[in-house]
Amino acid sequence: MLRQLLIRLAANGLGLWLAGELVSGIGYGDSLMALAVATVIFSLVNAIIRPLAVLLAFPAIILTLGLFTLVINSLMLYLATVLYEPFVVTSFGAAIMGVIIIWIVNYAVNAIVPNK
Repeated sequence: MLRQLLIRLAANGLGLWLAGELVSGIGYGDSLMALAVATVIFSLVNAIIRPLAVLLAFPAIILTLGLFTLVINSLMLYLATVLYEPFVVTSFGAAIMGVIIIWIVNYAVNAIVPNK
């Protein structure tokens, strides 16, 4: 369980770093510590608030055939920026692009690392 948590944190951190490098509207400053704190906050937001948001938005998720989860994930990324000022997402488009990059990184990590 701890191993899985650390893998998820590392995947989210790698995804946030890559999103910060590839998307001009996402930044975390020049500090790796700011990236680490943003990773922990984003992971906590995803673990605590996202399930409730998915539950409340379930009808919209069904109507859009799952595409509304992209909006929910973008809002979770934006919420992480509200909770931690050095982490910045300047627009909703940047948030969507960042979430797509984070999703791809998480997918790749889950494909490479076996789930025990």
